[in-house]
Amino acid sequence: MSMDIKQIQDLIKFVAKSGVNEVSIEEKDFKITIKTNQEPTYVTATVPTVAPVASIPSPSIPQANNLPVQEIANQTKPTDDSSKYITIKSPMIGTFYRSSSPDKPAFVNVGDEVKAGQVVCIVEAMKLFNEIESDVSGKIVKVLIDNAQPVEYDQPLFLVDPS
Repeated sequence: MSMDIKQIQDLIKFVAKSGVNEVSIEEKDFKITIKTNQEPTYVTATVPTVAPVASIPSPSIPQANNLPVQEIANQTKPTDDSSKYITIKSPMIGTFYRSSSPDKPAFVNVGDEVKAGQVVCIVEAMKLFNEIESDVSGKIVKVLIDNAQPVEYDQPLFLVDPS
C-alpha cells in the first residue's frame, strides 16, 4: 500500500478532527504514524529505498487538537454589527495562496458566495500544499492576507458574512 500526499493530508485532517491521540498504519513496505498531543503534530512516513523520501514532517500545529475545527468556526458572534462576520482562520503555519497556481484564478474573491467545505485557499507548509476549506456558508466580505504571504497558526484569512 502506498499513499499519495492528498490521502496523507486527508488522514492528518481526520486525525486532528477526531481527537484521537495516535494512528499507525503499517504494511509490508509502508508505515505511517500520526501522533497528536499537547505538543506539535509530526508525521513520519517510511517508504521503500526506491524513493529517496525518508520522513515527511508535518508543519507543527500547536494546540490544534485542543480546538476542533468546528469549534473554531462556530465561535459565538458578538452582537455589535461590525463583528457579525465569521472568520476563516489558518489551521497551520505556512504560506497563503489564493489560487492553485499563478496562472489560475483565485479560489474565492470578495463578494463570492461560499459553501461549508468549499476550498477557499491553499496554505503551503514544508512543500505540502494544504487546501483550506470554509467551515461556514456565506459571502466573502474581506480577504485579510495578500497572496504568497506567510501566515501563522489560527491567523484570520477571510471574513464571511453568514447571513
